[in-house]
Amino acid sequence: MPFQAVVFDLDGTLLDTLADIGNSANRVLEEFGFPAHPLDRYRHFVGEGVARLFERALPVESVRPERIAQCVDAFRRVYREHWNDTTRPYPGVPELLAELTDRGLRLAVLSNKPDEFTRLCIDRHFPGREFAAVVGQQAGLPCKPDPAGALLIARRMAIPAEQFAYLGDSAVDMQTARAAGMHAVGAAWGFRSVDELHAGGAERIIERPEELIAVIDVH
Repeated sequence: MPFQAVVFDLDGTLLDTLADIGNSANRVLEEFGFPAHPLDRYRHFVGEGVARLFERALPVESVRPERIAQCVDAFRRVYREHWNDTTRPYPGVPELLAELTDRGLRLAVLSNKPDEFTRLCIDRHFPGREFAAVVGQQAGLPCKPDPAGALLIARRMAIPAEQFAYLGDSAVDMQTARAAGMHAVGAAWGFRSVDELHAGGAERIIERPEELIAVIDVH
């Protein structure tokens, strides 16, 4: 069946958010007296929610539920002030969204970023671009790679899961797509490696956003 819709991951797929996430997390770590990390390390810390980020960023001996909860709360406070210091769409992303919309495909976003910040990012960086569903991390909804969020989007849009392309930059995204029955497409420009995308089950990997059009055309 032809594709009717595309689900996008946010961080590392639509937007380059790495510096703002990493700088905010480092401020939190320093606030609690822990060492900061080089920003590039955050490529491997992000993607599975804020709590998981701090499980990875904290010293091993400090990884305790109460400390993680404190860091998550502090991160929300700090990131609320700094979420858009350097965040920008990846080159070619706005044009891709416009082309997909012109072709009549419907668009959605699924992120493990807290729902509040997911919506802020979309509203600020893609004003006037209609997304049929925008779903971030929220109470009662399991984080990716659980397919619950992707299947929720499919139900809301009344489109069968197999008629979705799912574009993301990590193994978590590829696993989510496959578990939901969507077509897993890896974004090679994001935070993680092409090897990880292959290992996660990517059916296709594209080097530039505009290459998604060819995937849509040949499906």
